[in-house]
Amino acid sequence: MFSKEESRKLREEFWISFGKSYPKKWVLYKTKIKGLSFKFTFDLKKAMVSIDVEGDLEQRILVWEKLISLKSILLEDYWPEAIFEEYHLLENQKEISRIYTELNEVSIHNKNTWLQTMVFLSQNMDKIEVFYEDFKDILKP
Repeated sequence: MFSKEESRKLREEFWISFGKSYPKKWVLYKTKIKGLSFKFTFDLKKAMVSIDVEGDLEQRILVWEKLISLKSILLEDYWPEAIFEEYHLLENQKEISRIYTELNEVSIHNKNTWLQTMVFLSQNMDKIEVFYEDFKDILKP
């Protein structure tokens, strides 16, 4: 078991190492579409790459409907392993819509899984960003 401080240091070490291994300027929150962001997640049990749709319900529905209209293209040509979840409840009880993929049985506390996780994160975010670049004009309100 790791102390909070040890866990914090491992998390920091992972993300610094990831940034050095993949020195790319990711889009993430800079989509220029209100409520749409791309996220990396890595915790004690899994890693995840996601497209999150947040904001007020009206805005969320607008963006989500556009993503759904592109679902078959996204799955067939860009990100076949993507899982669509119209209603996702975050730990803070906030409801969002999410498209994601996960890598299970990895842990930010286990350095032996870091390389595999970095490859997973990078490859999947690349897929999202290529899709976004190709369809951002359609996704914009």
